[in-house]
Amino acid sequence: MKKLIQTTLFIFSITLLQAQEKMKKAPEVKEGDGPYTQLIIRGVTMIDGTGAPPVGPVDIVVKNNRIVQIAAVGLPTPGMASGSNRTKLEPGGKEIDCEGMYLLPGFVDMHGHIGGGQAPIAEYVFKLWMAHGITTVRDPGSGNGLEWVLDQKNKSAQNLITAPRIKAYVTFGSGAKEPIRTPEQARAWVNDNKMKGADGIKFFGASPDVMEAALKENKRIGLRSACHHAQTGVARWNVVQSASAGLTTMEHWYGLPEAMLTESSIQNYPLGYNYANEQHRFEEAGRLWKQAAAPFTPKWNAVLDTLLKLDFTLDPTFDTYEATRDLHKARRQEWHETYTLPVLWDFYQPSRVAHGSFWFSWGTEQEVAWKENFRLWMTFVNEYKNRGGRVTAGSDNAFIFQLYGFGYIRELELLREAGFHPIEVIRSATLYGAQALGMDKEVGSVEIGKLADFVILDQNPLENLQVLYGTGAIKLMDDNSVQRVGGVKYTVKDGIIYDAKKLLADVKKIVDEEKAKTGFILKQPGVK
Repeated sequence: MKKLIQTTLFIFSITLLQAQEKMKKAPEVKEGDGPYTQLIIRGVTMIDGTGAPPVGPVDIVVKNNRIVQIAAVGLPTPGMASGSNRTKLEPGGKEIDCEGMYLLPGFVDMHGHIGGGQAPIAEYVFKLWMAHGITTVRDPGSGNGLEWVLDQKNKSAQNLITAPRIKAYVTFGSGAKEPIRTPEQARAWVNDNKMKGADGIKFFGASPDVMEAALKENKRIGLRSACHHAQTGVARWNVVQSASAGLTTMEHWYGLPEAMLTESSIQNYPLGYNYANEQHRFEEAGRLWKQAAAPFTPKWNAVLDTLLKLDFTLDPTFDTYEATRDLHKARRQEWHETYTLPVLWDFYQPSRVAHGSFWFSWGTEQEVAWKENFRLWMTFVNEYKNRGGRVTAGSDNAFIFQLYGFGYIRELELLREAGFHPIEVIRSATLYGAQALGMDKEVGSVEIGKLADFVILDQNPLENLQVLYGTGAIKLMDDNSVQRVGGVKYTVKDGIIYDAKKLLADVKKIVDEEKAKTGFILKQPGVK
């Protein structure tokens, strides 16, 4: 193996690092329309990402990739946009008639792994994200290697490739000559990580002295961090300890209920439990929130209040766990037939090797437990938001039947299920993600002075978030015909206008070509 991984990492991390080294980079092909010296989006209804209600029609004027004007141009009635106070289009400029459409800030996916052995074509991954309005992605781990990710990051920043802008976080300890066991080694690795150009660190856990040293040093030098608190280390270092030491965001939910256990100091593992058996790990994880303090009790409130005081960010990634509570739904999602790569479909199948393919024997009892797990988990996340805490949207695709882009929109639906108002959902997907990455002066909301990153569609996403799916939403029309409505129409990144439906067509072509090579036909597990 070319990379020495710290002993506290998951087996799946090693597997991904081996597979991802062969990933094909995105082609340097000029796509999209622009940028233009002036771009005017005419007559659109704006949802600005700050938590403000929709307003429109407005004209949004962009010059050299910066929003310079947002002007009300009439009444919110079809055909009532006024021409009296509209900015004149300059020579060489571009305008888009978006009357009756909706505009949002570009989405931020806070947990976006760039491909891997299960999706070894970067263009495929990037275009699925961009087709769903995702203009910024944090890669938590840089499993393809930091040099690879920085290459794609820099090309995306120059718009030489069709891809979201990328923040590269490196898995703690990767590339070290030996496992990191001392605070001195931790601090040295953290500084070396910054010198190599990383934006932050992804932790899975380590000994308390190493975690504390690494997190404090990382914060001191101005980098950000994320942590999936693996069960192998969470008994002695949980979310509260990480947040207190300077962790920026927690991923998923591991380490949070463990900070609120009431009848023991560790999870109630069955005596035959083996962490390396993912069926054991995921099954018992579905019983963990029941072992924590009940909602709104003193211990529950104390943990929540502590994290609030630290200005801590929760990045729950609900969607990547949804198969645990409804496996049938996850594996039958309609986009799999058209947009899931054959190698990715194979990766999803029951396996004792591929991470997230844990369901060797998954049924009613496991799903009922996980439904309760979700209820308690969502209660905490929603209340954290209600008390002023920052919750972001991250997908953690592609694992457990969740596909890039599509899984992110499902994450927005699950935030809505947790109790978020649709406007709060959009804020989590935009401004709060930008804040968590330290990018909110540039992106995350539609405000004068910010970059031109937009999502534009012809349906109101607040009324139905499903219209953001690339496949759109089903609607019965007045003539009794059934139609698909929605799907992102335009994704605008750095002032460049991308036809989102064309991006999806490109993805379909990639999938069709891969299917043709082997004669692949998608079949459900166990079907001959």
